[in-house]
Amino acid sequence: MSLDFQQKRAKGQPAVLAERIYQTLKNDIFDFRLMPGDRFTESEIAERMAVSRTPVRQALFWLEREGYVEVFYRSGWQIKPFDFAWFEELYELRIVLECEAIRRLCLLPTATCAARLAELCQQWTAQPLPEPGAITSTLDEQFHMTLVAAAGNGEMARIHAELTEKIRIIRRLDFTREDRVAATYREHAAILQAVLQQQTAEAQRLLTEHIAVSKAEVRKITLHMLQQARHPLTS
Repeated sequence: MSLDFQQKRAKGQPAVLAERIYQTLKNDIFDFRLMPGDRFTESEIAERMAVSRTPVRQALFWLEREGYVEVFYRSGWQIKPFDFAWFEELYELRIVLECEAIRRLCLLPTATCAARLAELCQQWTAQPLPEPGAITSTLDEQFHMTLVAAAGNGEMARIHAELTEKIRIIRRLDFTREDRVAATYREHAAILQAVLQQQTAEAQRLLTEHIAVSKAEVRKITLHMLQQARHPLTS
């Protein structure tokens, strides 16, 4: 979500209720309680949450702006069907941005680069592995966002942050298994080491492989979860 959009949304204090509805619906989408392709009306959501239709409509328009739902003015709303081709494009853009960030970091004086990445090194090389789940997903997002921000281009960091928000719905699924958490820690540490040693090509290769494997894993897990949610008795 863009900073400009967040600021516009925050100006309306009566939007506090709409914000709560927005977060609830977004979590329902992320956890597949609302399935891709599901249709519903504003009245149905309002009745379920015991609110009026006005904050529901506002929350739905926010979700539409972010690409999670679409409106059919004569027949209500629909959770957007999963578009793996779109997610593939987002992952490709992510690789482009992060590889460029690595190139810029490797061009910095060694001491400057080490200082900018000191917190990441502490987090990913000296800490015990956390349990699988949402916390690890958040830490992974912070790793990649900090890596891009450390390159020093604010606009690049802003675009990367918006991209991170868009892929969160599937990316977080990569941290539901212990082996994927352990692999993420190993790969992040290797990327950091290559950057600190100013090995641009090697760091970019490690990063590209890291993202590609994660992309493949989340696609597989997403397909399984969709199947399980649609046919719980046969999965």
